[in-house]
Amino acid sequence: MTAEPRTASITRATNETSIKLSLLLDGSGQVQVNTGIGFLDHMLTALAVHARFDLALECTGDLATDDHHTAEDCALVLGASIDQAIGERRAGIARFGYAYAPLDEALARTVIDLSGRPASVINLGLKRDRLGELACENITHFFSSLAIAARAALHVDVLRGENDHHRAEAAFKSLALALRQAVARTGNQDVPSTKGVL
Repeated sequence: MTAEPRTASITRATNETSIKLSLLLDGSGQVQVNTGIGFLDHMLTALAVHARFDLALECTGDLATDDHHTAEDCALVLGASIDQAIGERRAGIARFGYAYAPLDEALARTVIDLSGRPASVINLGLKRDRLGELACENITHFFSSLAIAARAALHVDVLRGENDHHRAEAAFKSLALALRQAVARTGNQDVPSTKGVL
């Protein structure tokens, strides 16, 4: 028996952003992303490709103000879509994931728990103010916002690296690989928790 596809579609409109997103967890890495911020598009593409998610995301944001609302709201909608696609979390997913990802001289580590309890510790060690049109502080904020909306405990550490582009991209790639593990179907019907619930 073929398992049902795990999908989510979310449309979210505020006075600051308008976002339309569709996600297939068990995809092949097909990506169509347009946030209006080139570097954020690049990072979201890396995330989806290496997680093997099919992702379509279109965002129109108040970029004349700055990039904060767009980065934050894209993270919140993506996190919410992961939460929605996973479903009740009662059984059948690995729950935990961890991965290292290098990009040239940079090395990042991500550990994630789809526990239903949001928490984040993010240490990227970025030195520049911006990467392209994306403020580096909003890269850290993206990870934290994603963890909140996905209801996940998320730890991301960039362990080394001289180039901030490499450091950020290694972080997104390590998140992708850890997510791919955590959402994987196990075939078990036991709830992966001593509490009996997630």
